[in-house]
Amino acid sequence: MISRLLIANRGEIAVRIARACRELGIEVVATYSTSDRHSAVVAMADEAVHIGPPAPRHSYLHVPNLIEAALRTGADAVHPGYGFLSEDPDFAEICEMEGLTFVGPPPEVMQQMGNKATARRLMAEAGLPLLPGVVEPVRTAAEGRAIADEIGYPVIIKAAAGGGGRGMTVVSAPEEFTEAFAATRAVARAVFRDPTVYVERYLTRARHVEVQVLCDGHGAGIHLGERDCSLQRRHQKLLEEGPAAHLSPERRAEIGALAVRGALSVGFTGAGTVEFLVDDAGAYFMEMNARIQVEHPVTEVLTGVDLVREQLLVAGGRRLQLQQEDVVTRGAAIECRINAEDPARGFAPAPGHLDVLQAPGGPWTRFDTGYRQGDDVSPHYDSLLGKLVVWAPDRDQAVRRMDRALAELRVEGPALHTTIALQRAMLRHPDVRADRHDIEFLDRSLPELLASAAALSATPSAPMPAHGSLQLVPAPSGSDRPELSRPPIPERNTAMPDTPFTLDDLMDLLSEKAGLPPESRTTDPDAHFADIGLDSLAFLSMQTELHDRFGIEMPDDDPDRYTLGEIVSTVSAAQSQMA
Repeated sequence: MISRLLIANRGEIAVRIARACRELGIEVVATYSTSDRHSAVVAMADEAVHIGPPAPRHSYLHVPNLIEAALRTGADAVHPGYGFLSEDPDFAEICEMEGLTFVGPPPEVMQQMGNKATARRLMAEAGLPLLPGVVEPVRTAAEGRAIADEIGYPVIIKAAAGGGGRGMTVVSAPEEFTEAFAATRAVARAVFRDPTVYVERYLTRARHVEVQVLCDGHGAGIHLGERDCSLQRRHQKLLEEGPAAHLSPERRAEIGALAVRGALSVGFTGAGTVEFLVDDAGAYFMEMNARIQVEHPVTEVLTGVDLVREQLLVAGGRRLQLQQEDVVTRGAAIECRINAEDPARGFAPAPGHLDVLQAPGGPWTRFDTGYRQGDDVSPHYDSLLGKLVVWAPDRDQAVRRMDRALAELRVEGPALHTTIALQRAMLRHPDVRADRHDIEFLDRSLPELLASAAALSATPSAPMPAHGSLQLVPAPSGSDRPELSRPPIPERNTAMPDTPFTLDDLMDLLSEKAGLPPESRTTDPDAHFADIGLDSLAFLSMQTELHDRFGIEMPDDDPDRYTLGEIVSTVSAAQSQMA
């Protein structure tokens, strides 16, 4: 078991790791650059070590300083977080050589998965489906163009060592290929020090779905569901959600099993993701991330599994205590990456002093950040300020909760700009509300979204428009018990039942949606939810179902405010209107 761990990272992920260590009784050694000397993780740590000036190559990417800090402080393990050295096999190997447990997969696995061309070949051998293209590197523009002509346009040229959305170029026509090939290789050489590229078919109108996997060092592995990451700007994710509501249960189970098979086939250990592009025809392996993901909180709130804790326990040699059947996802979750960027200026970084940093509250609302009010957002690092995460019983409620939380989040300071208003505009767009967006949506709709974001910045308290038949319900007046609202019902194509809604129908619905046991069913119209043993989550699930079926809106989320008979009477009246 790990007893003292050095965090080779900064910001919100360093704070997240430190919290998991605290709960496990693991001592924390923080590392910090000069500009991070007063950071939140430094204040939380048992010991903190200055590793260099602000520039990452002299601090968070400086392997000798990190290794020396670990050895000098008596750490027996190193957690790299994400970014920086998290997927550097040389760093992992040096840690092992120095007797330090590296919290992540073995160096050789990291090496294989870090090269996208190698990863494609290995996953194809494991039986994962690939998009048409090649699994080997493409050496010349002529060779690449011949491949593109054979598989058909559009194609995408990708840096084999790429990551973070860089080193990818979409080519729509043969005459564009040679220039795009040279440009992509130049970026790959400059950014990743490896000019190797490969070519595959580019899917238009596809969705980006990633499966969270967790594997131990004893050959066991599970998946913890999937996240949809299709809302991205130039391959950089801005919003992630789970589960991927557009997947059928069969497709969801299929890609989960494929992800585990692929991970175990290469000896992966720890927490990682297997990423797929999905369209109506199928799901295709894209890449594997051999580290904790920025968006891991989505899975945590859906499953109740602390992924960083599991990472640490697996790294310490423990077998997985979870079986696949133990993993149950409930409800819907959304994460917004709050970046110090100006969307109106091409998402240019906009760092500055945090005069105000006020996180939202409320039920099932989480804000992960490494900053505190009064800190400076440094221009030397990634622009991520924090991650706002919400959970709700269903996707529509999660969207509305996120909009409310974004409206409450205050980030203010000279020169600071954020993505908050843009994310609210995205959530309010009809295509996002209806879950029919794709990986090109944000780039395609950006001018429209920027205009909406500007309007929201001017009136941040503007309520989210109704979705479908949903009506905004005014606060009750004159009575202490709010009446159930029956809004005007639009024309529908769905045939309505001839028989009125009864208490038996309500019991059937609660049995289906909330797992009401047979012995708890009742014929008493004066009974409340508590009387039949159901909690507020079951009530929220029923609220959503009645809204979807009948347009019923309940102004109060408290199940004690309504009797079962009142609910039945209101639904029956709505049925009459819809007939």
